[in-house]
Amino acid sequence: MDETELREKVKQTYGQAARGVLRSGAGDSARACSFADPVTADLYSEDETVGLPAEALIASLGCGNPCALAELKPGETVLDLGSGGGIDVLLAARRIAPRGKAWGLDITDEMVELARENQGKAGVLNAEFLRGEIESIPLPDASVDVVISNCVINLSPGKERVMAEAFRVLRPGGRLGISDIVVRGAMPEEVRRSMELSMGCLAGAMEEREYRERLASAGFEAIEVEPTRIYSAEDLRRIMLAGAGADADGTDIERIVTMVDGKFISAFVRARKPAAV
Repeated sequence: MDETELREKVKQTYGQAARGVLRSGAGDSARACSFADPVTADLYSEDETVGLPAEALIASLGCGNPCALAELKPGETVLDLGSGGGIDVLLAARRIAPRGKAWGLDITDEMVELARENQGKAGVLNAEFLRGEIESIPLPDASVDVVISNCVINLSPGKERVMAEAFRVLRPGGRLGISDIVVRGAMPEEVRRSMELSMGCLAGAMEEREYRERLASAGFEAIEVEPTRIYSAEDLRRIMLAGAGADADGTDIERIVTMVDGKFISAFVRARKPAAV
């Protein structure tokens, strides 16, 4: 796929997920990326989600909990790239209240609508959701203290632009805290071409080395990649079968998951914009 096709596919897939939640409170959100429980399950504690609408949790399609790991402080300004149904923005807004501000940015109109509904139900006042592309953030230079994201950068067709934009909007000394899918080691080209993995949002994942290099090229320092989950062959089999459906070629899936056993991980990626730029 070229960039336009990939962007439209992401909009269509996540728009469908949001419409399902808006219609029924559940809908197709759990299948938005053909992700099964190995990726999306058990990311948030019950204590964290108290007072949040069920729709915010249902629409959570991430692979981590960046708010819990980003060490947010009261009074900070936070931006969530690819904010979806808004759960991470709402959690961030709580942590930085009362004077902090949490922004959410998403490419799909339906997700922005859902996030705003969830914000209203949660009674969170110090948050705002914007419609836009994470490759072109509609905020001024040096306007936020922390950029977070939850399993979204791997979907972007312009990852270098995302990182450059994150660097631009961060204040000097600002922090990046991303939960994302990362690949350990070289990935067979056959896997990169696999439609099942593409549907599962894994094909766009960067190798750890590439992730570090792109962040450094954007200007970031103090780059860390901390694994939070390592996906086994069985985990990947479930993801691929969920994406491929009844027509799946079991033999082909078996061969692929054997090649990538333990190579895909969820990771927390930290980096910092230098204090003097």
